[in-house]
Amino acid sequence: MVSSIMVRTNEYGQPVGEPVPGWKPAPVPEAPQLAGRYCRLEVLDVDLHADQLYEAYAQAPDDRDWTYLDTGPYPTRESYREWAKSASARTDPRHFAVIDVAAGVAVGTLALLRHDAVSGVIEVGWVMFSPRLRRTPISTEAQFLLMAYVFEELGYRRYEWKCDSLNEPSKNAALRLGFHYEGTFRNNVVYKGRNRDTAWYSIIAPEWPRLKAGFLAWLEPTNFDGGGQQLSKLHSSDADSCAK
Repeated sequence: MVSSIMVRTNEYGQPVGEPVPGWKPAPVPEAPQLAGRYCRLEVLDVDLHADQLYEAYAQAPDDRDWTYLDTGPYPTRESYREWAKSASARTDPRHFAVIDVAAGVAVGTLALLRHDAVSGVIEVGWVMFSPRLRRTPISTEAQFLLMAYVFEELGYRRYEWKCDSLNEPSKNAALRLGFHYEGTFRNNVVYKGRNRDTAWYSIIAPEWPRLKAGFLAWLEPTNFDGGGQQLSKLHSSDADSCAK
């Protein structure tokens, strides 16, 4: 079957990509406070957030949450504070603390990294969500706030998610949030003394308005029962790939 998509060619008859009129490099992430209904994001500060985060992570019954991260676990408060001190001093990755608005405490972190401002490409990663945050509106809203900042305030063209190809929860989360699977890079990383094949996902700017509408509808208080459980799933992807 012949494709009906028109292919642009140059003066030599070679196929070339579509022009990006008026494109200018995007700014790098600064240090904003991003406010939502259930949470807010603040740039990680060791003095403000480290102790709260350590206590939130310590509620986990074991260390399985650190398996697919190239850092942790942190057996002592001091060891986590050392990591947070180093992380908070960096601008790439730019780490954000996730603050539970109702409780007024930090319950997780995530980061923007690999800032390619020239091409408008950026990645979300270093997602460290404590048991206090999972399966709550906070975990979804935190991701939404960062996406909105990247696409609407900074004007990036591409937003990436990468994870160990064996990390099924992370892969399911990417699909639920509207990322498109693009493939797996074999023998991509060595971490904690073992190989990682990396699964790549992305959202591009033209997809954002549709995804945003899905997030806003899902985050409405009317979508949750008295126990905080969702009434409707987040349908943010064209494919039927919403996680359970």
